[in-house]
Amino acid sequence: MFYLGVVSGPQIAIIALVIVVLFFGGKKIPELMKGLGKGVNEFKNASKGDGVANEEESKDEQESK
Repeated sequence: MFYLGVVSGPQIAIIALVIVVLFFGGKKIPELMKGLGKGVNEFKNASKGDGVANEEESKDEQESK
């Protein structure tokens, strides 16, 4: 990869944030974060097994037996 020199963690986060703002624009960022939040929630629910789809699948499996 490439060498960033003496750029530390917080500096990298700030640089990444600036690049995101330049790339997407300030108005799109709330929409992106909203979508990201929904995706994270869906992932958490799926990993816990709390999702509605999991309940439906388990009911279908029980009915087929």
